[in-house]
Amino acid sequence: MIERYSRPEMARIWEPENRYRKWLEIEIYACEAHAEMGRIPKDAVARIKAKANFDVPRIDEIERTVKHDVIAFLTSVADYIGEDSRFVHLGLTSSDVLDTSFAMLLKEAGELIIVDIKRLMAVIKTRAYEHKMTPQMGRSHGIHAEPVTFGLKMALWYDEMARNLKRMEAALETISYGKLSGAVGTFANIDPQVEAYVCKKAGLKPAPCSTQVLQRDRHAEYFTTLAIIASSIEKFAVEIRHLQRTEVLEAEEFFSKGQKGSSAMPHKRNPVLSENLTGLARLIRGYAVSAMENVPLWHERDISHSSVERIIGPDATVMLDFMLNRAIGLIENLVVYPENMMRNLNQMRGLIFSQRVLLKLAEAGASREKAYSLVQRNAMKVWEEGKDFQTELLNDADVAGFLPAEEIKEAFDLGYHLKHVDTIFTRVFGG
Repeated sequence: MIERYSRPEMARIWEPENRYRKWLEIEIYACEAHAEMGRIPKDAVARIKAKANFDVPRIDEIERTVKHDVIAFLTSVADYIGEDSRFVHLGLTSSDVLDTSFAMLLKEAGELIIVDIKRLMAVIKTRAYEHKMTPQMGRSHGIHAEPVTFGLKMALWYDEMARNLKRMEAALETISYGKLSGAVGTFANIDPQVEAYVCKKAGLKPAPCSTQVLQRDRHAEYFTTLAIIASSIEKFAVEIRHLQRTEVLEAEEFFSKGQKGSSAMPHKRNPVLSENLTGLARLIRGYAVSAMENVPLWHERDISHSSVERIIGPDATVMLDFMLNRAIGLIENLVVYPENMMRNLNQMRGLIFSQRVLLKLAEAGASREKAYSLVQRNAMKVWEEGKDFQTELLNDADVAGFLPAEEIKEAFDLGYHLKHVDTIFTRVFGG
């Protein structure tokens, strides 16, 4: 999964070499803290730092026998350090290393995701300004409603990603905590100063209170945030899929030279990138549920969360990284058809201006019920008989009793609907 979906930078975070390197850093930091407190000789720490290393195949070999990853790791490290290895892992329990290192890995992955989000926001902003005043049919329930612009659609996406950026920054803060508090979180065999020292060196904060593990509500927030971001990307992808439908064709995924859409139908140009993003979002939402299931552990700890996190940690971050980068390319290269947007906008022969006519009638003295009835009866002729809405209104004596012809025609001004686009852009992007 990792190799298939990830950029190299994200994949490297979850490789065994990096994971074990984090474990070793924590063990060495702990030795440094113990030495400062006089619990182990400082010259021993110097020797440990000079010699400390591990061998991944050797760890795998040992683990097949001992059935314990941290013990296998420590055995491999001891092969390099020798006699001074007795000072390594002093007063620690396995979860001190595992949970603190997992926080380091999630933080590292989260920082990459934040960079991705900012890059996606920049691309969306560029396309938003490009199509700021490109008229497009706004739809509710999938049915033509009133005019918008394609730039407004992009501005909406940008605004949503800005919220996702804040969510991700908050989730990164929540997950950036470590713990070295021993077997049940009481610091019985390790001083809280060691935890504080190690966490500071690791770029984390010490958890104010823990059991044998960091509490999994932290992780649930992190993975739920990933799921929300993935859902936003899916939202954009679903919109593109709708806009690419043959009957609509207002926007389309870039179709590269030599690309093929169907093994059976040579004419096909399918929204495969957007469909792929939709599928991956489903997976990440599932991982968020798994993370929430990890919150209620037995007493001070069980390991029911462990197997889950070995999968969702790499997979969710790798897939979201992939999704964000795929979305960047998708939106950056999206082919937009303004002429088709205008064609579709005119497809309903003026019906999209019905609310403006309704309001004008009400302003001219018609009751709300009367105005609605007059507009609807003319609108139904467009639906059922293919009439032109403006023409029908102009020929309706009851409507003419309230509105002169000039007022009726004015209600069909497209610019009326777009007069506050600049205001919205200022609110979204700033002055």
